[in-house]
Amino acid sequence: MRSSTIGTWSLAGLAIGVAALAVSLSACGGDSAGGAAEPATHTLYLEAIEPKGTTNVEKEPFPEGSLPEGGGYALDEPDAEGNWVVETYKWSSDQVVVTEGDTVNLEILGVNGALHEGKIESHVDAFTVERGKLTSLSFEAGAPGVYKIICTVHQPAMTSELVVPPRD
Repeated sequence: MRSSTIGTWSLAGLAIGVAALAVSLSACGGDSAGGAAEPATHTLYLEAIEPKGTTNVEKEPFPEGSLPEGGGYALDEPDAEGNWVVETYKWSSDQVVVTEGDTVNLEILGVNGALHEGKIESHVDAFTVERGKLTSLSFEAGAPGVYKIICTVHQPAMTSELVVPPRD
C-alpha cells in the first residue's frame, strides 16, 4: 500500500513540475499567443583534446589486431619496458545545441595535436585549430537538423554534432 502512495505522490509531483515548466517557458517565450522567442546569441567553447591510456604488458596484454589507419586513433607497440599506449583525438563536447536562427560564437582551443582542419556541415566550410591557439567562429544556426562538426584529419574519431531544433 505504501508504494502505491509513493507512486501517486511521484506522479502528482511530476505533473506539478511539468505544469510549472510550461508556465516558465511560456513566460520566456514571447507573446501570449504562443509566439517564438527572439533569436539569441550564444558563445560556446570547445577544445581539441587527446585522451590517452598507458599501461604495461604485465598488467594488460597488448591487444591483438590493429586500429583503423588514419582514423584519429593510435596504438603504440610495447617499448623495451613493456609499456604501451592507446590514444585518440576528440572535441571536448559531443554536442552543441542552439535554436534555429541563433547566432553562434564558437571558441575552440587547441590543447592537443599540432593541427586540426575542420568544418561544420552546412554552416562553416573550413577552419583550422592549432595547439595553443584559440580559433573563433561565428555563424547563424540554419535549418533544423543535426550537423557534424568534423576534424578532417582525425576521422571518424574527432566528430561532434551541432544540433539545431526548430524555433517554435
